[in-house]
Amino acid sequence: MLDALRTYTLLESPTGEAQALAALAEVLEADAARAGFATAREGAHLMWTLPARDTRGGELLLLSHYDTVWPVGTLAEMPWSVDGDTVRGPGVYDTKAGLVALLAAVERVVASGRPHPEVRVVVVADEEVGSPTAGDLVRAEAKRATAVLGLEPPHPGGDLKTGRRGSTRARIEVTGIESHAALDPEAGVNAIDELVDHLVAFRAVVAGRPVLLNTGTIAGGGRTNVVAGHAHADLGLRFLNPDDEEAVLGALAALAPLRDRAEVSTRLLAHRPTWRPAEATDALLHRIAQVAAGLGQTLSGRPADGAADTNTAGALGVPTVDGLAPPGGGAHARHEWVSHRGILSRADLLEALLHQTSLM
Repeated sequence: MLDALRTYTLLESPTGEAQALAALAEVLEADAARAGFATAREGAHLMWTLPARDTRGGELLLLSHYDTVWPVGTLAEMPWSVDGDTVRGPGVYDTKAGLVALLAAVERVVASGRPHPEVRVVVVADEEVGSPTAGDLVRAEAKRATAVLGLEPPHPGGDLKTGRRGSTRARIEVTGIESHAALDPEAGVNAIDELVDHLVAFRAVVAGRPVLLNTGTIAGGGRTNVVAGHAHADLGLRFLNPDDEEAVLGALAALAPLRDRAEVSTRLLAHRPTWRPAEATDALLHRIAQVAAGLGQTLSGRPADGAADTNTAGALGVPTVDGLAPPGGGAHARHEWVSHRGILSRADLLEALLHQTSLM
């Protein structure tokens, strides 16, 4: 398993780098086929299927991803290393170790010849930017599943995740009219001024709600002697409940020009709905904890602030638990690490879970 993780880590795979992602995808597909999966692709997303054996239990869906936040070349400053139980390198924790544990578990399950349900896996190529091209695929697969397990990193210490904030990346775009800023300013419409006024007004919409709003990027105009003709801002929004999500996104969609001749439009760059804890998720967590206890592992779970593809499954009401990748720390940070012992214990747990004829 450590050799596999080293191979995956040395194949750097930043979101959007098609050539780098394709190189890792080839290796992952070969390893998945060797473990016993039938493999296919939906665009750049990997889809693996393990047919049921001697059981009619419902389909189990696992969600993971193989893109990372780290650009190609990061290994030069953040090299692969193993120091006792600590394994370091870009993407080891988020979430290549999860793929290692899963493939090891499936290989054992197939070799055992024991019953297991149908297992489907979606390995997303653009999770780190909100899965803009994978949302429909994840949604369709989740609708047919009896339960969904997420292979994202767990809480510190290894506990699982039973809910997530809704997460949306949105863009406000403004088109104004360019003119000379001194000789004929009234002929123009300043897109930057229009955008700034909308950002201030939108912040007032969010104020008082348990919503996180971050204006992540803003750009526009070109020269100080030209009235700006174009401007845009990208917003990051996090929601605790669907009602606030609906109200805030509705207000964003309803933005209208504040100045004559200005044009304003909004669009969602990525959207993951709020996943709130539910009885079905609690029941799934309880069952996973029982299986873990049989292995001498102690597990509990609670909601998380970050978003992932399990948002989509959980928001549909499908029993969903995330955080089944190995424990470690430093996601998206230079000190990213994963526990070697944790990889082994998570592989044991996943093997045991896959042998359950039904988790619900």
